[in-house]
Amino acid sequence: MRVIAGKFRSRRLQAPAGMETRPTSDRLRETLFNVLDAGGRVAGKRFADLYAGSGAVAIEALSRGAREVWAAENAPEALKAIRANAAALGIAAELKVEMRGVKPLLKKQGGFDVIFLDPPYESVVEYSMTLEFLGRHAETLAPGGIVVAEHSRKNSLLENYGCLRRTRVLLQGDAALSFYSAEELS
Repeated sequence: MRVIAGKFRSRRLQAPAGMETRPTSDRLRETLFNVLDAGGRVAGKRFADLYAGSGAVAIEALSRGAREVWAAENAPEALKAIRANAAALGIAAELKVEMRGVKPLLKKQGGFDVIFLDPPYESVVEYSMTLEFLGRHAETLAPGGIVVAEHSRKNSLLENYGCLRRTRVLLQGDAALSFYSAEELS
């Protein structure tokens, strides 16, 4: 696993030990950031990586010039990997980590330009709970902000979660990326 582009391009990243965390593949991360960069959604923006695992998505956002990046993760092995990756790249002060998980971050922070979420594919409850929370709390997004959910292509997500409306789905291998915008903020 490596950083795809930006100031940390080609730098290797550690993945959490064990089988509980499935890192976003380099190829899918590249697709995600090509779409986000094309829309001017990374450089100078606020970015949240929910269920961050190794922190690769958050680190990619920092590498590409995001102004503020948060990673929400509470699994001990994943937190070790995030800390090791941030230390190796010298960004421990730039990468903000919420160790209590997703909800504590979303309750205390708002105004994100991009919120990326990637819970374990089999955890349908986590997808629903997080997307429903975001759909009820539009203040978590900045005006024009988006939510992107990585999920198994076998498990499609709903078209709507509260004020969130799906605007795009990209399929790549066994994975999919669903893009959501908040109607009130568009």
